Amino acid sequence: MQAIQPGMTRAFRRCLFAGASGLAVALSLGVGAAAAQVAPSAGQDTTEIDEVVVTGFRASLNAGLDAKRRETNVVDVIVAEDIADFPDLNLAESIQRVPGVSIDRDAGEGRTITVRGLGPDFTRTRINGMEAQATAGGTDSSGGANRGRGFDFNVFASELFNSITVRKTAAAETEEGSLGATVDLQGTRPFDHRGFTLAASAQAGYNDLSEEYNPRYALLISDTFGDNDQFGALVSVAYSERSLLEEGFSSVRWAPAAAPGSTNSGGFCSPVGFAPQNPSNSTANGSSAANCATGVARPANTAANNAAFTTANQATVFIPRLPRYGRLTHEQERLGVTGSFQWRPADTTLFSLDILYSKLDATRQEDFLEALSFSRNAAAGGQTQIGVRDAVVENNMLVYGLFDNVDIRSESRYDVLSTEYTQISFSAEHDFSDRLRGSYYYGRAESNFDNPVQTTVTLDRQNTQGYSWDFRGNLQAPVINYGFDVTNPNNWAWRSANLGTGLAVLPRSEIRLRPNGVDTLFTTAQADIEYDASEFVTFKAGINFKTYDTDSFESRRADETLVPALPVGTTVADISNLLTGFGRDLVPAGTDTRWLRPDLNAIASLFNIYCNCDTGVAGGDFRLTGVTNGNARGGNRSISEQDLAFYVQADFNTEVFDMPLRGNIGVRQANTILQATGYSSTGGGNLVTGENEYSDTLPSLNLVLEPVKDLFLRFGAAKVMARPPINNNLAGTNFLVPTTSLSTGPNFTATIGNVKLEPFRANTYDLSVEWYFAAESLLSFAYFYKDIDTYIQLVRQDLPYSSLTALNPSAFDPSFCSSPCSASTIFQLTAAVNTEGGPLKGFEISYQQPFRFLPGFLANTGVQLNYTHVESEIDYCNDATCATFVTADLINLSPQSYNATVYYEDDKFSARISAAIREAYLQNVPGRNGNPIEGKKDTFNLDASASYQLSDQIEVTLEALNLTDEENHQFVGDGASRESTSVYHHTGRQVFVGARYRF
Repeated sequence: MQAIQPGMTRAFRRCLFAGASGLAVALSLGVGAAAAQVAPSAGQDTTEIDEVVVTGFRASLNAGLDAKRRETNVVDVIVAEDIADFPDLNLAESIQRVPGVSIDRDAGEGRTITVRGLGPDFTRTRINGMEAQATAGGTDSSGGANRGRGFDFNVFASELFNSITVRKTAAAETEEGSLGATVDLQGTRPFDHRGFTLAASAQAGYNDLSEEYNPRYALLISDTFGDNDQFGALVSVAYSERSLLEEGFSSVRWAPAAAPGSTNSGGFCSPVGFAPQNPSNSTANGSSAANCATGVARPANTAANNAAFTTANQATVFIPRLPRYGRLTHEQERLGVTGSFQWRPADTTLFSLDILYSKLDATRQEDFLEALSFSRNAAAGGQTQIGVRDAVVENNMLVYGLFDNVDIRSESRYDVLSTEYTQISFSAEHDFSDRLRGSYYYGRAESNFDNPVQTTVTLDRQNTQGYSWDFRGNLQAPVINYGFDVTNPNNWAWRSANLGTGLAVLPRSEIRLRPNGVDTLFTTAQADIEYDASEFVTFKAGINFKTYDTDSFESRRADETLVPALPVGTTVADISNLLTGFGRDLVPAGTDTRWLRPDLNAIASLFNIYCNCDTGVAGGDFRLTGVTNGNARGGNRSISEQDLAFYVQADFNTEVFDMPLRGNIGVRQANTILQATGYSSTGGGNLVTGENEYSDTLPSLNLVLEPVKDLFLRFGAAKVMARPPINNNLAGTNFLVPTTSLSTGPNFTATIGNVKLEPFRANTYDLSVEWYFAAESLLSFAYFYKDIDTYIQLVRQDLPYSSLTALNPSAFDPSFCSSPCSASTIFQLTAAVNTEGGPLKGFEISYQQPFRFLPGFLANTGVQLNYTHVESEIDYCNDATCATFVTADLINLSPQSYNATVYYEDDKFSARISAAIREAYLQNVPGRNGNPIEGKKDTFNLDASASYQLSDQIEVTLEALNLTDEENHQFVGDGASRESTSVYHHTGRQVFVGARYRF
């Protein structure tokens, strides 16, 4: 029996065992930790030893290191601490501990990942061996519903998995489709451990902002039986609930306050644009409600008063488009079930069937108190009506303003969200001889996201006098004075339209019905064969065929501002209620923390808004129409892909000058056939179909040299590709569907899709040094370089409609642009194009060590630290023809990120605290509304956990998440001095107390 290191505390039972060929060692990582095939260094003795079950955080770290050390490719591995006990409650939050990985959150929970500066569209995720996609809905600021290729990790409970492998270099045998990494999620299988096993956990969670308690449960039962344990069966279940509040300020971006001569704006209170007044003499300069109402231009500033604003008057001044405070109420239920069945009829044959089911049900209510006029154009009763009494401009931002004639809105939105994920996979492995092996795999994974209820209703107040905002004390949370009592129903109106007598004056109240969803289906079939040509070389070959289908659907009311009048005897008080207790630890003094909001249930019942039919109301002179897809053409599209790939690869294990050298070299040939279908919103909603086909030859090389014992030099080189994104979730724009759309109010926009987009392509190089200088310890440095020679981006350009007609006559016929637009109306065009990209480079430093050399209890402490630095020089097109470029960082790339974990662990007690820091990163280049960039500010997340072993079977646990109550802080700006807040929300701290039982 091989000696066990004394530092590996907690329960031990079985250890490593060698594969039949003597060239592979399977590592069984914990009860329920996945077995990873790893290759030893050349010359290393392979001794058959028993299997060990390792539990606890320290053993989990060591098992991950062992798997990393033995791999030929560059990988990082995270394993479960025990049965159904992952190191973090959320998979994404566990992955962020890996060097080079950062995460993005939605509603305070990790949702997507970025690897080495490459976002979700560049990273493939495989579950139990097959590529998959999980799609969830999110807040608008976090991208809304996932209509792209990214993987939403918040769909799954972490208890369903026992290992995560992040593969950072490519090999021919690994499926194509990633520029960043391939992430493997592996569920527990019955043959991972022998005999009967049961594990259960229960926790109670508390959020300090919502002040709500929620349960979380997990159960796993596994057994092996039959002669020589030929059969194995495992079932696991995880269930959790989550109730939280998300509160803060948002602006829905910042936009130019005026564009002199523009049809879209016209400026404040004057046809010649906005000229901010000197605060000390604003009245003398003539800004008044009367001037605004009658359209009389303000008198020019006097020389003395103008001096303070000379720069502002000559430059574009930006204002918040929809300044608002709001509360989002999230309710969530998550259920996960796995089943795994294995049969080993002989030592040479293994059959495995894996089933995974996950259901994420959620509701979200969003309540906002907002100033509507600043986001509206002249035709919709926007900026030209607003009178400016007083104003202060700093860094081209209107940081203080006192206004008249402002339309105020109280808005409530309610979403019902559901994601159902089902995956079935079957694999067969057989050794034909001592030297020839084969395997077969088939899998089917389906993700169905449904948002059947997305309803927004509003109350309005027109021409409010004395409205103000003031960012001077806090650029993230301004003081807002609405100029009236926002809690009094008599100050609000339900503004309807009467078809018999003409439309009511703008703005009208709204009833928005926007049900939508996304269905995604993957199927995969793969066959592989391996042949040991000699003691030192193994040849591999395989074929992979997979299909990918995604269907997005959406419907809307034809006219969302067409609402019925209140029945006689019904008042605003009958269709509203009061929001209270808002803004704790956030809102500055002087800002309302209570306001009247629409009662969506009362309005839905009063007008029967969900009947999806024509309903006669209001004396028969109004009809509430149902929803159709005719007003949401861009949200209805289908993508179908067929991917066929072949590979050949040689694995070798030898010596060079008495130094162990192992590696692999191979090539993968992949062919992609794509068909995209969607509806254009121009030309009466035409159905448009496009096709594309492309092939890629992808060579790869991975080398590992061990010049001295425990020191590894790794080198990797490969040509890689990632298929084009389907959708820009933040911008709500299709990439691949060859459709066109046109919007003529309240904003003027046009979009063009492009089915002929070439995939992202890059040449990648990796060089790393790993020094395993002591037991359970690692010090490493890795340098990576990616030459991205084919990139895809969205371009935005302001063009008159006549230019759109010239650019694409068939899509933008002159007849499509009638009142309120004309040939000279300025539209913001958004289009997807291929560009040349640019280089991405960076390095990672990682350090991990238990401090066994320290005296006393300090010998039970240890650390895990890593740092990542990434740079990129991507050339972005400035216009639709790519006549000019701007160089900026890659979208989602944080130049620096840090992770640190300090832990203590003995035979009874375990505790750790983990910090994750991610620097600011870009989300859109160029940005919307005239902003060169949109991005997200840096984040600092601090989590802690502790456990105490009461007995061999029972353990009590404590976990605390987001101890700093980190904000979601998004911004727009010019990349230099101007940085304007678009979102500033927080979700509170979360604490879980519970117990685990293991038999």
